[in-house]
Amino acid sequence: MKTNVGGIDKILRIAVGIALITLAALGVVGVWGWIGVVPLLTGLTGFCPAYGLLGANTCPLKKQA
Repeated sequence: MKTNVGGIDKILRIAVGIALITLAALGVVGVWGWIGVVPLLTGLTGFCPAYGLLGANTCPLKKQA
């Protein structure tokens, strides 16, 4: 697995994931809120399978020596 989720993208995914899971646990949004597990996991691991399929990458380029 190659990292393809960068800084701001990671932060947003983690925040949205936690918010959705919290709302689902409190019964505010219903069972669909548990879909927040997906952005939370992709934010924590730094890898998004959909980005891989689409060839997208939000990671900054690393300097090559």
